[in-house]
Amino acid sequence: MAAVNCAIPAKADLMTGDKAPKLQTGNWIQGEPVKSLDSNHVYVVEFWATWCGPCIQTIPHLNELSQEFKDKGIVFIGVDVWDSDEAVAPFVKKMGDKMTYRVALDDKSSDADGFMSSNWWPRKVNHHGIPEAFVINQNGVIAWMGHPAELKRQVLGDILSGHYDITKAAADYKKESADNAKLQDLDDQLFSAVNKKQWDRAEAALNQVVAAFPKLEKSFTSIRLRILVGQQKHDQAFQFAESFANSHPKDFDRQNDLAWTLLTQPGVGQRGIELAKNLAVRANDSSGRTNAEILDTLARAQFMAGETNEAIATEKSAVNAGPDGRKGEYSKTLDDYQAGKLPEPE
Repeated sequence: MAAVNCAIPAKADLMTGDKAPKLQTGNWIQGEPVKSLDSNHVYVVEFWATWCGPCIQTIPHLNELSQEFKDKGIVFIGVDVWDSDEAVAPFVKKMGDKMTYRVALDDKSSDADGFMSSNWWPRKVNHHGIPEAFVINQNGVIAWMGHPAELKRQVLGDILSGHYDITKAAADYKKESADNAKLQDLDDQLFSAVNKKQWDRAEAALNQVVAAFPKLEKSFTSIRLRILVGQQKHDQAFQFAESFANSHPKDFDRQNDLAWTLLTQPGVGQRGIELAKNLAVRANDSSGRTNAEILDTLARAQFMAGETNEAIATEKSAVNAGPDGRKGEYSKTLDDYQAGKLPEPE
């Protein structure tokens, strides 16, 4: 299975340098409740969900930071959004000492989407997905916002000590927002063409994206492959996938995405299936053979290659490795393999 897309399109209204919205959560799952943001602390407010793989991957980093700064005046709060409230407490309990900071539900008492979701996220920020972290300084101003994996100790230390240049941070974020707006427009053109299977138009749009944002080229690897397959340039597509995989042997997420793309596009034939299986095996080995999404991809490759027993065994591993919120999905796929049926791709 390809990586979960934890994203919702959004308009950038709330930015670094703005006053933070009101903190209004639902029940607190862990830690002493925080009723409001005060001037005695710096706050890290992070948005996440139990089903979101990238969120789960960032928890150890946040936990480490929270342990380091808990007695220095920084309060960490993980706010669960876009999720089933019932899934959160068991997840946090299972995490144990790997997730020790405060955790709260969103307040859905008067807003079905949740107060925090509606007023902080997702419609208010430049970034379009979770996880997302906000650092609120002692004046109640958003000093930093972004992916929590990118939150550095130096930033927290500077904010805490008052040495942080919030004017520069706000200017940098404004520029980033403008760049992302341009990227979003190009993305819309690209994916409109992809969804309509206008492959030549999609290729031209992708080339525009890469020309404007060359550092992001690797992020569009699986889309490039999908376009080549859609154009029925199969030899070129297979060479592209194989070349990227050989050049990035430890990039198991993109190896997995390439494999999933090959397994879910029509017309790739046996050669494409075998290549996808090789990519999935490599991704599985590189990831420690415990990544449920990659195990799910490998199982599909094995089933399509005629290795039904192997596919069933691998999908069982995916069920065991998967987060609680997705075990049902993997279990349904397992049922299909046991019935001799290829599941429809998600």
